[in-house]
Amino acid sequence: MEKVLIVDDEKEIADLIEVYLKNDGYTVYKCYNGTDALRCIESEEIDLAILDLMLPDVDGFHICQKIREQHFYPVIMLTAKGEDTDKILGLTIGADDYITKPFNPLEVAARVRTQLRRYVRYNNAAPVREKDALAAEYDIRGLVINRDTHKCILYGKEVALTPIEFSILWYLCENRGRVISSEELFEKIWGEKFLDNNNTVMAHIGRIREKLKEPDRKPKFIKTVWGVGYTIE
Repeated sequence: MEKVLIVDDEKEIADLIEVYLKNDGYTVYKCYNGTDALRCIESEEIDLAILDLMLPDVDGFHICQKIREQHFYPVIMLTAKGEDTDKILGLTIGADDYITKPFNPLEVAARVRTQLRRYVRYNNAAPVREKDALAAEYDIRGLVINRDTHKCILYGKEVALTPIEFSILWYLCENRGRVISSEELFEKIWGEKFLDNNNTVMAHIGRIREKLKEPDRKPKFIKTVWGVGYTIE
């Protein structure tokens, strides 16, 4: 049974999300401030965290950063309506998704299910079918990514990628030489309809480049084709 951590100083919101998640069979931990959340992260084996950005003591950005220092489970951030800068920053520091307040609790439950399915899929690799055997690993100029081990190695050193980051990089490698639009990436990886003002893909690409130590102007691996999308050549 997966364990979900809810961190929100608005008790009514945390309690409402808890009801829907428990109905879906999840074990739920609730914290109404960042200090208690950090303790919970250290003491419990969490499978997914839902973090409100605005907390009375430690903000959601700091909690997300602390999670990413040791864990790769999905993080969903709750943001105020219209705060696009917060969304981009949250995704850049390692969040996997965001939900804007006010929200429908059914949407939250659906996002949780989606993120956990993806996390389980990429951390419990299925046996490779014979026809797919040759596509289990890509080696691109010192960047090695393996679907079965869910590892990314850059010049002999492992790069710690979240499940979302791994799936984006894998999809680009799988389609090496083809320019992939933000719309295609979003709909393939997140499984949802892309909106024109969605900066999710851009934020995650930026995070992956940072981890690969890519220079801003002349990236070696993930290249931007302006007005079109991204490609690995």
